[in-house]
Amino acid sequence: MFMEINTKLTKGIQEVKYLATENSWRYRPLMRYCFYQYEQLKYWLYKEEIWEELRKHPEFVTYTIEECQQDLETLVQWGNLIPVQDTAKARTVEEFKTKQFRYQLSEYSVEIERMTITLENLLVEGASLEPSLIERIREALQQLPAMAEADLKVSGSWWHGLNADFKSLNQNYQDYIRSFHSLRAEELMKSAAFIAYKDSIIGYLREFIKGLQTNSYWIEEELRSFDEKLIETVIKKVFAYERAIPRLETVSDRDIDENIRGRWRSIKQWFLGTEHRNSEVLKLFDITNELIRKITRYAAQIVENLNSAANRKEEYKKLAERFLSCAELEECHKLSALAFGVFNSRHLKGDLERATENITGSVYEEPPLLVEIRPRTRAYREKSAKTPIVDKSAQKEKLYGQYIQSLRREQEVIKGFIHENQIDFAALPEVSTYVRTTLLRWVGRACASGERKGKTEDGRIFRLLDPPPGVRCRLRCEDGDLEMPAYKICFEEGRRG
Repeated sequence: MFMEINTKLTKGIQEVKYLATENSWRYRPLMRYCFYQYEQLKYWLYKEEIWEELRKHPEFVTYTIEECQQDLETLVQWGNLIPVQDTAKARTVEEFKTKQFRYQLSEYSVEIERMTITLENLLVEGASLEPSLIERIREALQQLPAMAEADLKVSGSWWHGLNADFKSLNQNYQDYIRSFHSLRAEELMKSAAFIAYKDSIIGYLREFIKGLQTNSYWIEEELRSFDEKLIETVIKKVFAYERAIPRLETVSDRDIDENIRGRWRSIKQWFLGTEHRNSEVLKLFDITNELIRKITRYAAQIVENLNSAANRKEEYKKLAERFLSCAELEECHKLSALAFGVFNSRHLKGDLERATENITGSVYEEPPLLVEIRPRTRAYREKSAKTPIVDKSAQKEKLYGQYIQSLRREQEVIKGFIHENQIDFAALPEVSTYVRTTLLRWVGRACASGERKGKTEDGRIFRLLDPPPGVRCRLRCEDGDLEMPAYKICFEEGRRG
């Protein structure tokens, strides 16, 4: 069937809000009572009737008439209830204003309540793996060539029977397989009582696989052999039959045709698969075989546990007789150590160097090892060794003096490049790395300033003079040459920051 996306499909359904909200425990019983009354042909209800009925249940002992009124108003807003004011005996305007409302379920609410009742009572009924369904599908497909010449009613009846068997096969096998993956089934398969059912279940599954193999291979060959013209003729006959059925609702010819072709396509893909996916028959083979292996594995584990428990019981009896035959308590201690080992033992693992590689030697024959055990808490930290504070003031003074002398020497070198209170980059000789770094740092400071000004390390204020457009120079340094604009740094006379 062709799916048409319109506003009816895309808009939200606010009538279902009461099913999953904070006060659903109040809304749902209220709506269910209204639905039961609707089923009894009592369509209109007063709030007092609803409130009195809900109060009969222990969950609504503290339920007030005001809360009931509030819930009814909410359900009216969501479109679940239709209110009508009872004005039959109103004689004045005041009586008309204070008259009570009666409430009726909307059409959406009736269908929603029917759906919830179906969901609440949903059970897997008739879940089985019946080979007879496969046989009937095979027989129906054998009749397909005859349907091209048959009467419309015969073709329509044949088509409905084929679809009903195919639908039952799908639903039954899925429900049956799903029942084995439930929590209850897992617990049953792990219990000793499951042994009694194991053989019958495995026999049932193998019988189904045998029937599926016998019929599915023939069905696959038959589906591949059908001519497309024959299929088209049968589909047109079924379409004519479906179209002739009187319906109250309007169903387009396109929807009927697409529904028939889609169902036939599903039947073919179920047995033949597609280019990119295996058929459902192969998947069903794998699922049932895996289920047989699972049942066999659980049964083997149960039998093994039962045998192990029986053997252990005999061992405990023998051990109890040994303890009973001990003459002294010390002898019992030795027997306990031999049978059960050391109580509250500790196992130490680590990269320990042994004195010998003899695997048969006793630990008592080797020298003892010293193992340092540390706390396992996260807050544990190893204590650091305490060291006294050493007076290094003389060393600091010496290093500071050396730094000041180096700084003064470098400043003297830079002063040697200042002529008439300015440094012309184009006229500079080869300079050291320190001079180049210092000059470029000054240029960067001035460029970052809106006034093209900067300040040196010793506090002198300077201005950066830009060269004419396109005028560049080459600054020669110890570690290479730098091509750059021919800047000039002009110091302001006598000014310090």
